[in-house]
Amino acid sequence: MSTLIEKVNDFLAQKHIAVAGVSRNPQAKAANLIFKKLKETGHQVYPINPRTDTVEGDPCYPNLKNVPVKIDGVVICAPPQAAEQIVKECAELGIKRVWMHRSFGQGSVSDTAVKFCEQNNITVIAGACPMMYCQPVDFGHKCMRWMLGIFGKLPH
Repeated sequence: MSTLIEKVNDFLAQKHIAVAGVSRNPQAKAANLIFKKLKETGHQVYPINPRTDTVEGDPCYPNLKNVPVKIDGVVICAPPQAAEQIVKECAELGIKRVWMHRSFGQGSVSDTAVKFCEQNNITVIAGACPMMYCQPVDFGHKCMRWMLGIFGKLPH
């Protein structure tokens, strides 16, 4: 896959998606919003956070290894240093799709993690937000996608 939209479509076509970095205090946390949106769009979503047992009323897992099903893709909404560990766990488990969340700041993108994904045949989306693409897209995320596109900040 070479284009962003091909990677996005492939990622969002998957059934079992983990969201790493969800919070037990969900107020306006990107990971929690993504978690809920993916559930609304019919995905089986698994929250990952080593510091809590439940998120949004669902069981939460301390890491990818503890999820009871084979994960198809992982959205990372954690600090870049954590992304580096998460992609290594993805490689160990044979997870071939990773989306590192980023809007206007650093987000979860780590150059080291991106390089690791590329070297280990893991399709990586290094930036943007799944909510910019999950249909129906809300007005705020349509605007964000447009602005990131205008300023050349969407991943390739």
